[in-house]
Amino acid sequence: MTLPRDYRGQTCALARSMEIVGERWTLLILRDAFYGVRRFGEFAAHLGVPRAVLSDRLATLTGAGVLERRPGTGTGRREVYALTPKGVALWPAVRALTAWGEEFHAAEGGPRRAFLHAGDEAPLAPDGRCTECGAAVPVADVLVVPGPGLAPASPDDDPVTAALARPHRLLTPLLTTAPPGRSTRGSQR
Repeated sequence: MTLPRDYRGQTCALARSMEIVGERWTLLILRDAFYGVRRFGEFAAHLGVPRAVLSDRLATLTGAGVLERRPGTGTGRREVYALTPKGVALWPAVRALTAWGEEFHAAEGGPRRAFLHAGDEAPLAPDGRCTECGAAVPVADVLVVPGPGLAPASPDDDPVTAALARPHRLLTPLLTTAPPGRSTRGSQR
């Protein structure tokens, strides 16, 4: 029996939320949007997601007001995707799922990425508080840095993976220009 695409008969807020963020790939797209990925090709190259699936998930997220499409800078007609305030409000859920995964399904060698408070560069606790000053750190003040489990850089890395090998503030565009070529090979990193 094929599973239905929706949660008919479920009336709770969690079921309504899952209608938007519960499909395969959606949370990874949101994670990358927090990292600063903005262009369709960047999402496709970094995630290795089929283009039709990515197009569907981006349409769902924009239709729900989680992402918005904006004109890109520079030449050409390429648009970029950016988190809306509704999308930014998903950060605690994305952060909590990441922390849960690190605790119960850790990668060999440790986390691939670590989250720090940009103000004092102290690690964030699983609840999003700075371990040094105790502040609840807003997403715009979170610094993502390579963790001990991140594999060494490779010449085959897609532009997003290469850029994430350096410290970077969340929500800040990761790549300022469209990457050359249209690689669809994802690194899964």
